[in-house]
Amino acid sequence: MAARARRERRSIEDAARTARYEFFERARTTANADVVALGHTRDDQAETFLLRLVRGAGPRGLAGMHPRNGPIVRPLLGCRRQDLRTWLVARSLPFVEDESNDDVSIPRNRVRAELLPLIERQFNPGIVDVLADEAEIAREAWQWMDRAAADLAARLVRPSSAPGGELVREIDVAGLSAAPLALRRALLWRVMSEVAGHRPVAFGHVEAAIRLSSGDARGVDGIDLPGQRLNRIGPRLVLRGRPPGTIGRPAPQAKEAADVFRYPLSIPGEVALPEAGWIVSAEALGVGGDLDEAGATLCSGRDSRVALIRSDLCHGSLAVRNRRPGDRFRPVGLAGRKKLQDFFVDLKVSRGQRDNVPVVVDQHDRIVWVAGYGIDEVFRVTDPAQAVVILKLKALGGSD
Repeated sequence: MAARARRERRSIEDAARTARYEFFERARTTANADVVALGHTRDDQAETFLLRLVRGAGPRGLAGMHPRNGPIVRPLLGCRRQDLRTWLVARSLPFVEDESNDDVSIPRNRVRAELLPLIERQFNPGIVDVLADEAEIAREAWQWMDRAAADLAARLVRPSSAPGGELVREIDVAGLSAAPLALRRALLWRVMSEVAGHRPVAFGHVEAAIRLSSGDARGVDGIDLPGQRLNRIGPRLVLRGRPPGTIGRPAPQAKEAADVFRYPLSIPGEVALPEAGWIVSAEALGVGGDLDEAGATLCSGRDSRVALIRSDLCHGSLAVRNRRPGDRFRPVGLAGRKKLQDFFVDLKVSRGQRDNVPVVVDQHDRIVWVAGYGIDEVFRVTDPAQAVVILKLKALGGSD
C-alpha cells in the first residue's frame, strides 16, 4: 500500500481507502449483488465526526459516513455498537473483533478508547448521540450546499480542453464574487477536485484560490495547486490540470513537478500538509516555562521531529511550505549559508523525498526549520531564559 501511495502521490490513508472500495466493487460484481452492506454503527459515525473535527473539516467532512453512497450502504448507522453486540449474543450469532482496534497508535482507535470516554465522563454522557446527530445535520447542510454549488457551476464554469488532453475549467470571477463566501468555497472545491483527479484539495488551497479571485494575492497572477495550475486571466479564473491517466507519473520526457504548497502556521497552531503527508505544529513556551517530554527529548538530541526556536524572532505567524529554487539557510554549526539543495544531497535525502520535506519560514520567508533535519543558526536558542517556540512534526494520520 505504501508503494501505491508513493506511485500515485497520495496519502497512505487515501490509497488504502481506494483499494478497499475497489475490493468492495469486485466482491459486488462477483456475487452479482446490487449493494455492499457495511457494518458501521452510530458509534463509528460519532468517532468519524470527532476525528475529522480535531483534524479540521468543513460540512462535507463533518457529514461523516453516508447511509448510502452508490452501491455502498450502511444500514446500521442508527444502531449503537453495544446494542448490536447484545443482539448478536442473544441470538448466538458469531462476530469477529478486529484485533487492530486495540492499537491506540491509530488515531481512530485513540478517539474510541481515550477521547470519547473522557468526554462521556467529564462533559456529556450522551456525546455519541450528540456527535452522530451533528454529522446528520452537517450532511444535510452539505447536500444542500453541494446542489447549490452544482447549479452555480452550471452558470459560471466553462469546461474546455487543451492540446494533449489537458483538463481546463474557466470560472467567471464576477459571478463567483457575487456568491456568498460559503458557496464560493463549495464551488471552487468542486471544480478544483474535478481537475485534480484523486489528489486531495484542502482548505488552504481553496483559500488561495479565493484570494487570487478577489485580487488579494498582491500581484500574483497564478498559483500551483494539487494536480493543476490556477491563473487569473482578466475576468476569469483558469484551472489547467494534467491529462487524464497521467496523474501520479512523470509526463513524457519531463521530470515530474511537485505540488507547490504554502500554509500559514499560527503560534500556537497546527497545519496539515496533505500533499506531503505531514502535520506541523507550533507551541509557545514563555520564559521560565517547563519543557514537556518532547522538549526534553529535543535537548538530548534524540528526536529530529521536534525543534526549539527563539520566540523573539517569530514576529507574526510562521508559514510552512516546501522547498523553492535558490533556498538557502545556515545549519547549526556551519560557518556560512548553504543551499538547501546541497544540504539534502549531503544528508543523502532522496530526490523523491525532498519536495515533501516541510520547510518552516518566518514572515520574511527566511528558513527557520527544515522539518526533521535542522534549524537555522539564527533561530537557535542560546539562553535558558529565552522564551521559545516548540515546533513538532508528525505523520498525517499517524500518532507521532
